[in-house]
Amino acid sequence: MALTIGVDVGGTKIAAGVVDEAGEILARTRVPTPADPQWAVDAIAQAVRELKELHPDVAAVGVGAPGFVDRDRSTVIFAPNIDWENEPLKARIEELTGLETVIENDANCAAWAEFRFGAAAEHSDMVLITVGTGIGGGIVLDGRLHRGRFGVAGEIGHLNMVPDGLLCGCGGKGCWEQYGSGRALRRYGREGAAADPVRGKRMLELNDGVAETIRGIHITEAAEAGDPLALECYDELADWLGRGMADLAALFDPGVFVLGGGVSDSGRLLLDPVAKAFQRYLTGGVHRPRAEVVLASMGSAAGISGAADLARTL
Repeated sequence: MALTIGVDVGGTKIAAGVVDEAGEILARTRVPTPADPQWAVDAIAQAVRELKELHPDVAAVGVGAPGFVDRDRSTVIFAPNIDWENEPLKARIEELTGLETVIENDANCAAWAEFRFGAAAEHSDMVLITVGTGIGGGIVLDGRLHRGRFGVAGEIGHLNMVPDGLLCGCGGKGCWEQYGSGRALRRYGREGAAADPVRGKRMLELNDGVAETIRGIHITEAAEAGDPLALECYDELADWLGRGMADLAALFDPGVFVLGGGVSDSGRLLLDPVAKAFQRYLTGGVHRPRAEVVLASMGSAAGISGAADLARTL
């Protein structure tokens, strides 16, 4: 099965590509995600048909969808950003394109891409942590994607870190992503600058003096310039990430943690304090073999390449 199509479905865009066995994307297309959930299905199918015209020899389709995907990799159980509930996406795409299709969670697709072609290619066991607006993740154990009994393993952003803590969008309180995500980083910056405008001077200057709307880019720029308060924001974020990673290490014992998502674009500004925090919280300390902590390398191609490669498992 030389060529397959990978589709990365997001809340605002649908990206698709023809991918070879080495994970290289040979052709791409991208369209806005329609507001209507059924039109979104049609948009996926249209993207696949366009790519098939360019490469008629494509053999199968992999779709990375947000939300819960069932164990059979056929139905999106729940994807609130697209308003899908028990959507038989595999059957719909196969009907509209005539190509065999597999459906997978989007974070799992990204994790698989990093495992097969990217930062974790030398490892048999890995955990991807995507640090963006929230926290997502994917887990590979003994060279196989870990999906769990019901197909919904890897929702690591909703590990409970603080009993009765901050309210999460999932309805729970104290979820990891409320403390270790891009949203949390913004909160640390806004609260810090509002509480101490003198120490928050650089971040405030970058946002016209308004603390309440400071964004991640302002915190990152200030931190890169050596601003102490901005660096403290990153340290706070890293501390929470390291805590959660230590728990995941106790559960899964991976060889490597891969940090992806938008916040990871800050590079070593995130990587170095996270690695230190992970070591600090790791059970067993110096006596326990320690996983590597690295940055993701696949970038925006991960979802497409991972979905396409998983289509080869049909």
